[in-house]
Amino acid sequence: MQNYFALIPAAGQGARMGSELPKQYLALLGKPMIYHAIKRFFDSPRIACVYVVLAPDDVYWLHYDWSEFGDKLKPLHCGGETRHASVLNGLNAIYYAISPKDWVLVHDAARPCLSDAQLEKLCTSIDEDDVGGLLAVPVSDTLKREDAEQRVSQTERREGLWQAQTPQMFHYGLLVKALESMDGEAPTDESRAIEHLELHPKLIESDSMNLKVTYPHDLELAELILENRDGQRNHNQK
Repeated sequence: MQNYFALIPAAGQGARMGSELPKQYLALLGKPMIYHAIKRFFDSPRIACVYVVLAPDDVYWLHYDWSEFGDKLKPLHCGGETRHASVLNGLNAIYYAISPKDWVLVHDAARPCLSDAQLEKLCTSIDEDDVGGLLAVPVSDTLKREDAEQRVSQTERREGLWQAQTPQMFHYGLLVKALESMDGEAPTDESRAIEHLELHPKLIESDSMNLKVTYPHDLELAELILENRDGQRNHNQK
């Protein structure tokens, strides 16, 4: 029987947010932003454990109370200079606790609005797949390619294009092999490493609510999404 594990790389600084505090610790509804990503996996009965990959010199993690997550949450102080390095270091650190065919769901620390439904859809759509896959959204906007002067050089066809999201879900053994095969290239997501092995991850349609917080205004939008979701949940429980 295959198990499911979440891995959240959280060793970056998020410089584009313009804050001295690493992005994953910025306040979101009274909690550090990464809390919301952790809680989504913690609440899922599918997920056996949530691993968070931190920078070796992270001084912020212990400033917060994580006790509500108990032993299901395990920090790993082995983050690298890139996402690729952090994910691979994290995977290598948990080799003793996981088998090659177990599923690993890699998720952005700065993607706090993942819903229960999106997580369940990914798992049920992928768990019989030989390769794995990821949440993604079909591109709907017109795409422009810039030239050296930041002027439009051409319009790109958007047919068949998808915007990748996370979680990205792959078998542990395959994902380690893929990340180790990159020969110095630092892929920005795990799917790229799988593609490097000439495999084709499955695209599972998500929506724009599962946004990644990159700029300050994204944090405001994430707050609105979470507040609306919490309000709807409370209404349904009455």
